[in-house]
Amino acid sequence: MPPRTLLILFPVLSVFAEVHTLSLRQALDLAQKQSPDVLLARLDEEKAQAAIRIAHDPFTPRLTVGAGAAKPFGFPIAINGQPPSIFQAQTQMALFSRPQSWEVARARENARGAGIDAQSKTDNVLFRVASLYVDAEQAARIAEYSRQEVDAMSGAADAVRARVAEGYELPIEGKRAELNLARARQRADGASGDQDYAETALANVLGFSASDRVRAVADEPGPPYQSTPETADAAAELALKNSRELRLLESQLQAANFALREEKAQRLPEVDLVAQYALFAKYDINGYFAKFQRNNGELGVSFRVPVLIGSAVGGARSQAEADAARARIRMNEARGRIAAEARRSYADVKQTEEARNVARLDLDLARDQLSVFLAQLDEGRATRRQVDDARFVEQEKWIAYYQAEYAAERARLGLLNQTGTLMAALKP
Repeated sequence: MPPRTLLILFPVLSVFAEVHTLSLRQALDLAQKQSPDVLLARLDEEKAQAAIRIAHDPFTPRLTVGAGAAKPFGFPIAINGQPPSIFQAQTQMALFSRPQSWEVARARENARGAGIDAQSKTDNVLFRVASLYVDAEQAARIAEYSRQEVDAMSGAADAVRARVAEGYELPIEGKRAELNLARARQRADGASGDQDYAETALANVLGFSASDRVRAVADEPGPPYQSTPETADAAAELALKNSRELRLLESQLQAANFALREEKAQRLPEVDLVAQYALFAKYDINGYFAKFQRNNGELGVSFRVPVLIGSAVGGARSQAEADAARARIRMNEARGRIAAEARRSYADVKQTEEARNVARLDLDLARDQLSVFLAQLDEGRATRRQVDDARFVEQEKWIAYYQAEYAAERARLGLLNQTGTLMAALKP
């Protein structure tokens, strides 16, 4: 499509951009249905399940049938290892094969690990959705409050201009009011941009088009956090207990052990079930054999005993041992890291909660100070400038409190994700 055509169609396509207003529960449910990362993880799990059927194929009987005819000239020679026949049927399946049995066990363990990995990726997506939802909710709150701040600063600036024009205020006070208004507008523009980005990012994770946005429900109560651990040690213990990463590593270690057993079993004998039937053509076969039987068949077993297995088996065995050792090392490393991260997340929760309490006290002080100046203004003991400055400080403290509350909420979400209790905590 020519670039000019794209430029013409772009405004038309933009008209179809949609704003989806969702609650947190609706966003999480939608993520499990249509998030690209979740869908890709499920496809990987399906491939791992199909690998089990592939590995089990040698233990499934195969039947091959065919028909044909040939006119012998001289001795009736074999075609593809079979005498001339009108109809043939062959079947073969493994009865005993320890290497193949261990391969089936490894495929099943890989499928179990793929299921764990799919659940882990789903949990990561849900955590991202919850985090982005909190981001969008906070950005919308800050943007709305910033717009209110612009309106308040605009009214204050108009009042200062009037007082300057009447000679009740110095011109510098007018410049100060204009500066406060410019700062408020700058903050409002930045908050509006943050809101657009957060809502677009949330829509992208949920599988909507690039032009769509997802808006958080403004009045929805925040997620419950009653399942937050009480101590750092409890958080670490819960994280180790619920860690899907550890379960996946355990599955990978088990699969590596199965692979090692598979290589060790290469020296064991194998037994196959074999059966075949052939309907011979007569032709001149009686001239070469004293007895002719048209219907022929056999049923039996085939034994194979490895004697010289080559060097590849030893190399594969060494590789399997290395994979198992690597899985053990990764498990030990993951245990220490997961416990440390859980303790750190618990500390972040406590620190952000303390910061939120401090911000709340700071806000209460600013509100009380504004109330004092308003009362003194009525009594003639405070100036309008003091009131405007106090109101500006109060608005700054409100935004600081919102930011501290947002940091505390994100920290709690992170701890719940670390301990594997996020979905249980977000359930209504």
